[in-house]
Amino acid sequence: MLEEARVGFIGGGNMGEALVRGLIKAGPLTPQQLYVFDVSHARMEYVRTTYAVNACSSVHELAGMCTIIVLAVKPQNMVSVLHDMGDALSHRPLVISIAAGIPLSLLANHLSEDIPIIRVMPNTPALVLEGASALARGRHTTHEQMEQALALFRAVGTAMEVEEKWMDAVTGLSGSGPAYILLLLEGLIDAGVLMGLPRPTARDLILQTALGTVRMLQETGKHPADLKDLITSPGGTTIHGLQALEERGVRGALLKAVEAATRRSEELGRH
Repeated sequence: MLEEARVGFIGGGNMGEALVRGLIKAGPLTPQQLYVFDVSHARMEYVRTTYAVNACSSVHELAGMCTIIVLAVKPQNMVSVLHDMGDALSHRPLVISIAAGIPLSLLANHLSEDIPIIRVMPNTPALVLEGASALARGRHTTHEQMEQALALFRAVGTAMEVEEKWMDAVTGLSGSGPAYILLLLEGLIDAGVLMGLPRPTARDLILQTALGTVRMLQETGKHPADLKDLITSPGGTTIHGLQALEERGVRGALLKAVEAATRRSEELGRH
């Protein structure tokens, strides 16, 4: 599927580097098949020397050489990058954007009419090859090209296709989700310290608790509420803790957090 692909990354920041590392580690691509360009020469040299990939001198050069182009740039820089690719897309490469809030329509408006495009919302756990990515295809994207894109992002975690109308919700949920989870974990660690535990002990206990809980959900396939009920005995410690969380509106706060992030993603897409 990717044996003959030449994949270029415009932007060598954290997410671009995570994809490069994941693709090499997972094995679908060799370093010789990977290309990178970044406006920061130092950053580009770091990625080139660390992973033995090819560095390009410009956006235009990279676009002309690659069969798959990953736009790993900030949303505010997207239009200028699309313009810089110019006439280098005559070979109709697959163009993949991982910029938050940038709709397929904006990409299509700045590219040739028949260029295949895919919009992706990854998240930061891709840095440790445990990401969650959602992909939405443009109307000129073939089934084979979507499978290629899914293979790219499965190298750094889980990837699935969704309709574009859900991408803002994906951004609010899994795109921003790691920050919500980190806030909860930080609070639980502080709670352990409050109760007298040494901070390293509290940290190790809660991180393993979180990992184990996720593994239980994955392996059993059960709803979170079902597993929660197994832990919650009548009149026990857990139900008293859950009561305190419900009284303080933790569930409602999470709903509002995802809603707020989704609305912000919608706003970014309108500008």
